[in-house]
Amino acid sequence: MATAPSTTYRAVTALGSQEFALVNREVREPGPGEVRLRAQACGVCHTDALAVEGTRAEPIVPGHEVVGVIEAVGAGVRSWRVGERVGVGFLGGHCGECESCRRGDFVTCADQPRTGLSADGGYAEVVYARASGLARIPAELSAVEAAPLLCAGLTTYSALARLDARPGALVAVQGIGGLGHLGLQHARALGYRVAAIARGTDKAALAAELGAEHYIDSRAEDPGEALQRLGGAAAIIATASSGASMSPLVTGLAPRGELIVVGAAPDPITARTADLIFGMRRISGSLTGSSIENEDNLRFSARSGVRAMTEVLPLSETAKAYQHMLSGKARFRVVLDLTA
Repeated sequence: MATAPSTTYRAVTALGSQEFALVNREVREPGPGEVRLRAQACGVCHTDALAVEGTRAEPIVPGHEVVGVIEAVGAGVRSWRVGERVGVGFLGGHCGECESCRRGDFVTCADQPRTGLSADGGYAEVVYARASGLARIPAELSAVEAAPLLCAGLTTYSALARLDARPGALVAVQGIGGLGHLGLQHARALGYRVAAIARGTDKAALAAELGAEHYIDSRAEDPGEALQRLGGAAAIIATASSGASMSPLVTGLAPRGELIVVGAAPDPITARTADLIFGMRRISGSLTGSSIENEDNLRFSARSGVRAMTEVLPLSETAKAYQHMLSGKARFRVVLDLTA
């Protein structure tokens, strides 16, 4: 005899000041243009702090690295079917109507929910998402493997994929953490000569395993000078949450090189104008990517063997998972298993 589907699901809401509540919510039908997912896994990302910290007028469900199976589709959804395994990242689906969308720039859509921040996210057994924000998950990736790739992986992949650099060019990744350990793998898989930059030598062996041919200890030497000894970097992916640590990197760029900032920091980056003008160097920011770019990222990662190093906890231990992520001691991504 078939079991009737549950009419409620568990979700963890952020109440403010790192306070969480495990609640039961009613299952509803997806709205027009939406799908309902039965969630399988969700990554715990440092950006979740934007939803968790401080006081909110209304509780919200954090989490924006969501993997699940479609169990219902709303009116107007034509390209997605019940039973498909999909993911949702930080950008929760472009509107298709604003000026940015009309120009094909879906990442800067002016009417796009930010999953787990302006719309309920993946710390839950059921998630509702715009169909335009979905990415198909390759069969080669488990839910736990795929979840961190939907944001952390996409962030480094999209920054590297846009480079105008020749195969074999030197690309550096600053910071070997949740973003950086994926950036090293992506850079290696894309055919670049890879340098890792970190404080101290304790991650040197790991950096080599992840694809770095060169290791620069920024405590022991100036990273810009070290990169110039290697010929100068065509690009540097800066993942550390420190503008001060990024500032010395500019001088390590080759002519027309680019410092691409993906790590959010509270302090500014400083650069001498001459270092930018003479050599025509650039500093830019990169914000994840569109849903179809996420599919590219997932397929590329699956085929090239790029995987996040993860620590897995059940939904009931969300507070522990969040604190572990926030402590900086996780190696390197924490994932909630929503089937446990």
